[in-house]
Amino acid sequence: MPTRISGLWLPLITPFKDGAVDFASYERLIDHYIGHGVDGLFPLGTTGESPTLDEAEIDELVDRTVARAAGRVQVFVGVGGNATHKVARTLRRLERFAFEGIVSVCPYYNRPSQDGLLAHFRGVASATDRDVVIYNIPYRTAVNLSNDSLLELSLVPNIVGVKDSSGSVAQSLELLARKPADFAVLTGEDALYFTMMANGGDGGILAASHLMTERFVEVGRRFAANDVAGARAAWAPLAQSVPLLFAEANPMPIKYLLWRQGLIASPECRLPLTKISDGLARKLDSFFVERAAA
Repeated sequence: MPTRISGLWLPLITPFKDGAVDFASYERLIDHYIGHGVDGLFPLGTTGESPTLDEAEIDELVDRTVARAAGRVQVFVGVGGNATHKVARTLRRLERFAFEGIVSVCPYYNRPSQDGLLAHFRGVASATDRDVVIYNIPYRTAVNLSNDSLLELSLVPNIVGVKDSSGSVAQSLELLARKPADFAVLTGEDALYFTMMANGGDGGILAASHLMTERFVEVGRRFAANDVAGARAAWAPLAQSVPLLFAEANPMPIKYLLWRQGLIASPECRLPLTKISDGLARKLDSFFVERAAA
């Protein structure tokens, strides 16, 4: 039976130290964010630098995420690609791990037609008995899954929702107006979290919620209580912080701040990502670190 998904989901970073995955920091993050009230965990997304991980690292990250979460929240693993048969093969490899579902990005670079996108996601859904959330992010993939196509895919029993990063407010609002009640629309546009929730969104999968997590949780709680004014008040400082976190390539600014706060041992990313500029580091210190110390 498909699971109803909603609320605040965290697309976890993958900490590195001296070139290797820092599993101690990773498990500490899982406990930290579950303790701060996130509703779900999404390892192995772009925020988790999944393209830079090898199969053994991926398998161990999935294993440790499931073990550490220990049923406290749902886990949806990033499993996507631009070759449908390879996505199916990865799903078979990960079958032994007890996570609830996957988040699967639109095939990138090869720019399939809407027919190709429909066939791809039907193929992915048929390759697993777990729930599938589609991730539509055209400004990274060079292809936009239309609302018509997405709503057609919503009829597939185990396609339960979308991480919507269409980049078009009009497209996103139309999707909210047309979606079936049992199909979840979670925004992946951090800056639009308030807007999407105010228009009937089911939640968000938000990299920015690595910081000021309790504020993001509070926005969702206020909307659940029909307190729009309270949600707006909770959102106000987030509206200022989100642009800073994406001023340079994600997740470099987030990793810098988690390192400054002592949550991870190193701000390292894997090439081709490097580290933030000194100028952005000063801005982030001024906004986040000094504010936390005040």
